[in-house]
Amino acid sequence: MSHFSDLQGSEDSGPVYVREKGRLSVAGSHCPRVKTPPVRLFSKGFSVELCVRQGDACKPKEKPFVFTYTEQGSLRYSAKSLFTLALDLIADNIQHVDSLLGFPEQVAERLFTAAESRQQFCHPHSGLAALRKFTEAYGDLMLSSLCLRSKYLLVSEKMEEIKSFQGLHVLDLSCCKLGDEHELIAHLSSEAMDRSGDCGSPLPCIRFIRLRELYLKDNCLSDIGVRKMTAPVRVLHRGLGKLSLLDVSCNPGITEKGLSFLLGFKELRFLDISDTGVQDSVFTCKKIQTRTGLVQSKKPLPQFDESSCRTEGWAEQLFRQWDDLVMSAIKPKKTLPSRTAAQHFYGKDKGTPEAETPMLYETPAAPTKHLQFYRPEGAPNPPPAVPQPGHYPGKRLKEDKHVSDRGSSQPAKKPRVALTADDWDLLNSY
Repeated sequence: MSHFSDLQGSEDSGPVYVREKGRLSVAGSHCPRVKTPPVRLFSKGFSVELCVRQGDACKPKEKPFVFTYTEQGSLRYSAKSLFTLALDLIADNIQHVDSLLGFPEQVAERLFTAAESRQQFCHPHSGLAALRKFTEAYGDLMLSSLCLRSKYLLVSEKMEEIKSFQGLHVLDLSCCKLGDEHELIAHLSSEAMDRSGDCGSPLPCIRFIRLRELYLKDNCLSDIGVRKMTAPVRVLHRGLGKLSLLDVSCNPGITEKGLSFLLGFKELRFLDISDTGVQDSVFTCKKIQTRTGLVQSKKPLPQFDESSCRTEGWAEQLFRQWDDLVMSAIKPKKTLPSRTAAQHFYGKDKGTPEAETPMLYETPAAPTKHLQFYRPEGAPNPPPAVPQPGHYPGKRLKEDKHVSDRGSSQPAKKPRVALTADDWDLLNSY
């Protein structure tokens, strides 16, 4: 009777669940197994959104694994070598490196590539300092030839970076409109570029060689700029004295006076003065041949072709990055004001012609065409000029003739001496 009352009381209270060996069941062998749904922490409509602060631009840490695929198409990963991990660490902190002098070239090239891929040289503050550590240690391995033809925006934006490459053999600055007063023209003949076989290291080094080829076509140069560029060669016997090729074509401001300064380059083998301000081309050709031994070419020389110069060195890809950044920063204007509205705003009539902007240099009436010179094979370089007392034979003869004419006449009293134009030219030449 008591057992029936206990069972009836348990049925009134509900089923009793028992967990055995990780399984949940109702008490009693005759009861079927109950399946319970999985417990959910959140509802079905719950979502999570990751919010990152705008100023947090830190780079995620790279995992020390390399993932590849086998021939069967399965994914395989292997751990990076200790050398690769150390190289990545130095590349991420290249601005903290003191010096790379004496560092192996093979490792330095991989380090430069790793730092370049991380755009370490594009930073406005630490990029230049990091780049100079490489250029001071490796010279022409960093960049032996640099072509900046028509890239005047890149020249103005990356002036200090370009000046840091001191191991250049070839430099092309054609069509950059630099002018006589540009700092890059002065830098080419400075003491920093006059380094030959000296890298500042006690170890033997021959990476620093003077500039050999220079292209300055269409740069608004005049006789003043040529005089400044050649002054270290003519006076101090340093600077661009090792030039073997020079292109100053398409500079109407360069006349016969400016070309006389170029004769100080005794090791020139190729010279281009086409489309300059030279009026008497026959006399100029004879003068150049007599003073330097260069012979005029009847056909265009391949050394002055536009494709003869290209950028070569470790930093070749770096200049492409800089060029892309400079070009991407230039945004075309969306709308331009109409010409009629601008004239009305400034109080100009529609039919009044505007004053044309004067050109910096006037194009000569009869521009010279194709004046390229080369040194024949086997022809020696001319000996250095030694100053002699009779340096101005033409002007001296004119002065002696004037004095003899004056001495032949015997006036009553001594006349007052008057300086002629030739005498003033002679005085100014000193």
